[in-house]
Amino acid sequence: MCVKSGVLCPRCQSLIDTGAVEEREVDIMKVLIELEESEGVQLLKKATYYKTYFIDNDMVIIVMDLGVGTSVPIFTRYARQVEQKLREKLGTRVKIIPKASDVRGLATHLLYPARVLGVNTLWLPDGSIEYVVRIPRRDEERLGKAKELYERILTELLGKRTRIKSGY
Repeated sequence: MCVKSGVLCPRCQSLIDTGAVEEREVDIMKVLIELEESEGVQLLKKATYYKTYFIDNDMVIIVMDLGVGTSVPIFTRYARQVEQKLREKLGTRVKIIPKASDVRGLATHLLYPARVLGVNTLWLPDGSIEYVVRIPRRDEERLGKAKELYERILTELLGKRTRIKSGY
């Protein structure tokens, strides 16, 4: 009700005040509700929203469960329908990925159709951790120039520096 009316209850306002939710996320939620009601996107009736990440000014990553499972090809097929409608409403690139508990699952959904062979965890001498996502050499062209963008997205989502390496 808070998102629909535009007037936030004390609990929702405290989430924004503490930084758990950004004000821009409320706008995304409002667009999702509009799509569900006016555009008739039935898929959103059983969807669960988790978080939105804003990458620079040109891409929005939405983490949500669409209620269709987490199989990459199936999830992607349904997510593309919603992504296209959101892209039209927001005027920016949109990618929807499911909530994943592991680095490989997250990378697999984000980089699809490129395949993820594995994820290496590097423990650096200063005590920090870095991830290296390995993809086949022939799939590197599927990422193209967006490789650096995907590295920044994974770094933002995981909270640790992440690199994508090909050649395996």
